[in-house]
Amino acid sequence: MTEDSTNSASTTNVGDYELSDEIAQQLKCNEAGLVPAIVQSERGEVLMLAWMDDHALAYTLATRRGTYYSRSRQEYWIKGLTSGNTQEVVGARLDCDGDTILLTVRQRGGACHTGDRTCFDARNLLGEEEHG
Repeated sequence: MTEDSTNSASTTNVGDYELSDEIAQQLKCNEAGLVPAIVQSERGEVLMLAWMDDHALAYTLATRRGTYYSRSRQEYWIKGLTSGNTQEVVGARLDCDGDTILLTVRQRGGACHTGDRTCFDARNLLGEEEHG
Protein backbone atom coordinates (compact mmCIF):
# COMPACT_ATOMS: atom_id res chain seq x y z
CA MET A 1 0.00 0.00 0.00
CA THR A 2 1.19 3.47 -0.68
CA GLU A 3 0.47 6.37 1.61
CA ASP A 4 1.91 9.59 0.33
CA SER A 5 3.22 10.99 3.60
CA THR A 6 3.83 14.41 2.09
CA ASN A 7 0.31 14.64 0.73
CA SER A 8 -1.86 15.07 3.77
CA ALA A 9 -5.31 16.39 2.98
CA SER A 10 -6.22 17.28 6.53
CA THR A 11 -7.14 20.79 5.44
CA THR A 12 -9.61 19.40 2.91
CA ASN A 13 -12.93 18.34 4.36
CA VAL A 14 -13.74 15.36 2.15
CA GLY A 15 -16.60 14.56 4.55
CA ASP A 16 -18.74 17.20 2.86
CA TYR A 17 -19.19 14.88 -0.10
CA GLU A 18 -21.63 11.99 -0.01
CA LEU A 19 -22.04 8.95 -2.22
CA SER A 20 -25.24 8.55 -4.16
CA ASP A 21 -27.61 6.01 -2.62
CA GLU A 22 -27.14 3.79 -5.66
CA ILE A 23 -23.36 3.56 -5.17
CA ALA A 24 -23.55 3.38 -1.37
CA GLN A 25 -25.88 0.37 -1.57
CA GLN A 26 -23.44 -1.50 -3.82
CA LEU A 27 -20.30 -0.72 -1.78
CA LYS A 28 -19.26 -3.34 0.79
CA CYS A 29 -16.69 -1.91 3.19
CA ASN A 30 -14.72 -3.95 5.71
CA GLU A 31 -15.31 -3.72 9.48
CA ALA A 32 -13.20 -0.52 9.58
CA GLY A 33 -15.45 1.10 6.96
CA LEU A 34 -12.79 0.86 4.26
CA VAL A 35 -12.53 -0.69 0.82
CA PRO A 36 -9.30 -1.35 -1.11
CA ALA A 37 -8.75 0.70 -4.25
CA ILE A 38 -6.51 -0.69 -6.97
CA VAL A 39 -5.15 2.18 -9.03
CA GLN A 40 -4.05 1.60 -12.62
CA SER A 41 -2.85 3.78 -15.48
CA GLU A 42 -4.81 4.22 -18.68
CA ARG A 43 -2.54 1.55 -20.20
CA GLY A 44 -3.59 -0.93 -17.52
CA GLU A 45 -0.34 -0.75 -15.53
CA VAL A 46 -1.03 -1.36 -11.82
CA LEU A 47 0.32 1.67 -9.97
CA MET A 48 -0.69 1.26 -6.33
CA LEU A 49 -3.19 -0.01 -3.80
CA ALA A 50 -4.75 2.34 -1.26
CA TRP A 51 -7.82 2.46 0.98
CA MET A 52 -10.99 4.50 0.66
CA ASP A 53 -14.06 5.07 2.78
CA ASP A 54 -17.39 6.50 1.62
CA HIS A 55 -16.16 10.08 1.90
CA ALA A 56 -12.87 9.50 0.06
CA LEU A 57 -14.74 7.76 -2.74
CA ALA A 58 -17.39 10.48 -2.91
CA TYR A 59 -14.70 13.18 -3.03
CA THR A 60 -12.80 11.27 -5.73
CA LEU A 61 -15.91 10.86 -7.87
CA ALA A 62 -16.89 14.52 -7.47
CA THR A 63 -13.45 16.03 -8.09
CA ARG A 64 -11.76 13.28 -10.16
CA ARG A 65 -8.70 13.61 -7.91
CA GLY A 66 -7.37 10.40 -6.34
CA THR A 67 -8.31 10.73 -2.66
CA TYR A 68 -7.63 8.05 -0.08
CA TYR A 69 -7.79 7.30 3.63
CA SER A 70 -4.51 6.74 5.47
CA ARG A 71 -4.96 3.94 7.99
CA SER A 72 -1.72 4.81 9.79
CA ARG A 73 -2.41 8.56 10.09
CA GLN A 74 -6.18 8.19 10.23
CA GLU A 75 -6.75 11.06 7.84
CA TYR A 76 -7.53 11.72 4.19
CA TRP A 77 -4.92 12.47 1.58
CA ILE A 78 -5.22 13.66 -1.97
CA LYS A 79 -2.55 12.14 -4.16
CA GLY A 80 -0.16 14.86 -5.30
CA LEU A 81 -1.54 17.66 -3.16
CA THR A 82 1.96 18.80 -2.22
CA SER A 83 4.30 16.60 -4.29
CA GLY A 84 2.71 17.38 -7.66
CA ASN A 85 2.47 13.64 -8.48
CA THR A 86 -1.22 13.91 -9.19
CA GLN A 87 -3.87 11.44 -10.28
CA GLU A 88 -6.66 12.53 -12.58
CA VAL A 89 -9.31 9.84 -12.23
CA VAL A 90 -10.73 8.88 -15.62
CA GLY A 91 -12.51 5.68 -14.60
CA ALA A 92 -13.99 4.11 -11.46
CA ARG A 93 -15.47 0.62 -11.21
CA LEU A 94 -16.63 -1.70 -8.47
CA ASP A 95 -15.84 -5.39 -8.67
CA CYS A 96 -18.64 -7.97 -8.84
CA ASP A 97 -18.82 -8.26 -5.02
CA GLY A 98 -18.73 -4.51 -4.39
CA ASP A 99 -15.74 -4.88 -2.07
CA THR A 100 -12.93 -3.56 -4.28
CA ILE A 101 -12.64 -0.39 -6.34
CA LEU A 102 -10.66 -0.15 -9.56
CA LEU A 103 -9.58 3.38 -10.43
CA THR A 104 -8.08 4.28 -13.80
CA VAL A 105 -5.96 7.42 -13.64
CA ARG A 106 -3.78 9.76 -15.61
CA GLN A 107 -0.75 9.66 -13.36
CA ARG A 108 1.61 12.64 -13.39
CA GLY A 109 4.91 11.77 -11.75
CA GLY A 110 5.45 8.69 -9.60
CA ALA A 111 2.52 6.92 -8.00
CA CYS A 112 4.60 5.34 -5.24
CA HIS A 113 5.64 7.30 -2.16
CA THR A 114 9.24 6.29 -3.01
CA GLY A 115 9.01 8.28 -6.24
CA ASP A 116 8.83 5.18 -8.46
CA ARG A 117 6.24 5.11 -11.23
CA THR A 118 4.48 2.16 -9.56
CA CYS A 119 4.60 0.56 -6.13
CA PHE A 120 5.20 -2.75 -7.89
CA ASP A 121 8.52 -1.93 -9.61
CA ALA A 122 10.64 -3.96 -7.21
CA ARG A 123 10.49 -7.23 -5.31
CA ASN A 124 9.77 -9.71 -8.07
CA LEU A 125 8.92 -12.75 -5.94
CA LEU A 126 9.58 -15.20 -8.78
CA GLY A 127 13.13 -13.92 -9.04
CA GLU A 128 12.99 -13.82 -12.84
CA GLU A 129 11.36 -11.88 -15.61
CA GLU A 130 7.64 -12.54 -15.88
CA HIS A 131 6.40 -14.24 -19.02
CA GLY A 132 3.01 -13.35 -20.49
